[in-house]
Amino acid sequence: MRIAHALICLLLIAPPVMADTLQPFATDGCSLWIDGPPGNPNLWRHCCVAHDLAYWVGGTEEQRKQADDAMKQCIRKAQQPMIATHTYNSVRMGGGPYWPSTYRWGYGWHYLNGIWPRGYKTPSPDEKAQINRLMPAALQLIAEDAMRNPVHPPPSPAAHSSADAHSSAASSAGL
Repeated sequence: MRIAHALICLLLIAPPVMADTLQPFATDGCSLWIDGPPGNPNLWRHCCVAHDLAYWVGGTEEQRKQADDAMKQCIRKAQQPMIATHTYNSVRMGGGPYWPSTYRWGYGWHYLNGIWPRGYKTPSPDEKAQINRLMPAALQLIAEDAMRNPVHPPPSPAAHSSADAHSSAASSAGL
């Protein structure tokens, strides 16, 4: 009984943790997953970084679904449909706002809003102003990340067939 009483008193007198301060944007690419295949290790990283930007800001449940769908389509465009489906299913299961993780929906905000998780929440006008103030630095970080983690385009079919023709000709000539 004393423990329960102490906890109630603590909740009543402790200052609430405020979820209304946005931290600067940070990304790790495809959190806990690969950013591309061995031959092109950053092939779909940009998809995950864009997804991180949406997750950083957070918002409604529908906005999260849209961000997850956009990431899936982006990875699919990188010619990786199985990876797209796996990644999509993973973020749908593990990226919700109620997980106290660094990659949850709305991770730019403190996990708690008072004594409860922030959850799905449309940013207030003050929070939107913070987003607008921090967005240029976020976009700069994304540009720098793209330079540090370049995608190597696959060889074009014309270059590939030209190399094959050269290899075939050399083989025929006994070289």
